[in-house]
Amino acid sequence: MSSQPEEKVTSLSKKLSYVLRHGALKENLKIAPDGFIKLDDLLKLRRFKDVTYPDIQYVVDHNDKKRFELKEENDVYYIRATQGHSIPVINTDELLEKLDKVTTPVIHGTTMKAWESIKNDGLSKMNRIHIHFAIGLPNDPNVKSGVRKSSEVYIFIDADKAMRDGIKFYKSRNDVILSDGIDGTIPPKYFKKAIDKHGDVLYEQPS
Repeated sequence: MSSQPEEKVTSLSKKLSYVLRHGALKENLKIAPDGFIKLDDLLKLRRFKDVTYPDIQYVVDHNDKKRFELKEENDVYYIRATQGHSIPVINTDELLEKLDKVTTPVIHGTTMKAWESIKNDGLSKMNRIHIHFAIGLPNDPNVKSGVRKSSEVYIFIDADKAMRDGIKFYKSRNDVILSDGIDGTIPPKYFKKAIDKHGDVLYEQPS
């Protein structure tokens, strides 16, 4: 696939993201609690009819956000998305590393419009299993994934305070921080600060 146009690589990445994160059960694929699916079963789907093993390997190896992971067991290949699932059979403890302590920033990127409701109602996981956070801002070279470059507002979470109150945090293979919050929400009282894309402070936690 290295000689194929970039749009073909992007198209395959989007197809993989959909099936591995959201559509596996609709496609009647058997998915393990840790998110892995047999690659042979995946490639039998109509949407992957012209896709080969090397194509998949290329996307896994060259995806800048490290969205996918391949493994081999007894000559059988398996693939999974590293995070971002909405499939209810996924076992968080098998897919992700549970954190006892958070030593990096925990940042959620959003739009200015969404911020207007988030600052009052908190951050919701919406239709996913977790709320997603990055360990830095988009221009941080250590950030592989977790925050969109198009974000207009960056919300910094007081993870220490949240963890003391029983909120769990996890880390994916591509260094995205995830949490299911309290009933699917991180309340505003755990917001340390929020800044806009220019660095201007929109909110700061009372001292």
